[in-house]
Amino acid sequence: MLDIAALCLVVTALLTYLNHRLIRLPMAIGVMVIALGLSLLIVLLDAWGVSHALRRYEESFLRAIDFSDVLMQGMLSFLLFAGALHIDLQALKRWRRQVAALALVGTLLSTLLIGTAMWLVLPWLGMALPFLYCMLFGALISPTDPIAVIGILQSAKAPKDLELVIAGESLFNDGVGVVVFSLLLGILASGTLPTLADAGLLLLREAGGGIAFGLLLGWGTVWLLHSIDEYKIEVLLTLAAVMGGYALASHLHISGPLAMVVAGLMVGNGGRARAMSDTTRRYVDMFWELIDEILNAVLFVLIGMEVLLIAFSRPLLLAGAVAIAVTLLARTLSVGLPVQWGQRFFGLPRGAAQVLTWGGLRGGISVALALSLPAGDARNTVLALTYCVVVFSILVQGLSIGRVVRASSPPDPRAA
Repeated sequence: MLDIAALCLVVTALLTYLNHRLIRLPMAIGVMVIALGLSLLIVLLDAWGVSHALRRYEESFLRAIDFSDVLMQGMLSFLLFAGALHIDLQALKRWRRQVAALALVGTLLSTLLIGTAMWLVLPWLGMALPFLYCMLFGALISPTDPIAVIGILQSAKAPKDLELVIAGESLFNDGVGVVVFSLLLGILASGTLPTLADAGLLLLREAGGGIAFGLLLGWGTVWLLHSIDEYKIEVLLTLAAVMGGYALASHLHISGPLAMVVAGLMVGNGGRARAMSDTTRRYVDMFWELIDEILNAVLFVLIGMEVLLIAFSRPLLLAGAVAIAVTLLARTLSVGLPVQWGQRFFGLPRGAAQVLTWGGLRGGISVALALSLPAGDARNTVLALTYCVVVFSILVQGLSIGRVVRASSPPDPRAA
């Protein structure tokens, strides 16, 4: 395990260096581009009979990592807590109805639209997929990823309110998507369809329990921080809250992702304002910013390398292109059009619908959930479709969202 962790960090450090010196893309996107390019080069060399050993070594390395377990049981808790830590809760409260509607209703509607559309379209491509697997694909691909887009929105001087809504939606719909995916995966494992009441209770226990536990965890952490003034101990307390809280949430069978988001919001607002000195606040911010940047870089390197484990074919690539179109259409129908037509409810700046639609990036969580499916042909198909959507999302949408922001929204003077 130590060798694997060391190799991950060494590769990530070298790729971030190359990106900074040569490509100068946003760090997460840049390292993924390089990792993906190197992996495709290895595939090409292997096809020419040049580097069989190198490809076998990289594949064995990736299988030893268990991407799904590393992200869902390791990185995710840190990434969500760090992302929530710097969200202005008072500002977010003004948009709570909009964020809740987008994260809950939007994610559920997107899951239904994508799952149904793929179930209807795939047979025309000669790749019929069971309806439940199509819905699982809809559930895992619907949550958006705030990792790459937030920094780009800031550099593009997007309206602050729009930036806040996108960040809030992304943080919460990760938790909602994981809960819906877990519910569908349970149906797949048991082979029985729960009643509407049972499904509602499960959703309430997972999501409601996660939010309640996050409130308790956040309150307890803030109380501990308030009772001491020693930055080294306080940084350690936040780290313990994340690791211990996420592990306990898993044992309690409640949503760990939602718990981390809520706890991060509480510590980042009440904790930073009332329970930390200026010195502690500076060190806590620097610590979690570094954790966020390092883990994001590692995550995107792994996404770029994972292409070696996916058996692509022409029909799968065609189906992947269809999945990209379906995902964008579902995002438009579940988020873009409601925001554009429901201006009285959402009250977002002009151009928000376009930015929310194009800025709905997919990332590592989708890949990890796809990898957690039971082994078989259906899993391989879902994984290939997921990878196509994620790569398109990060490389095409992620690199062009800045232009969409500038074209759709007037510059925000507060972002200057």
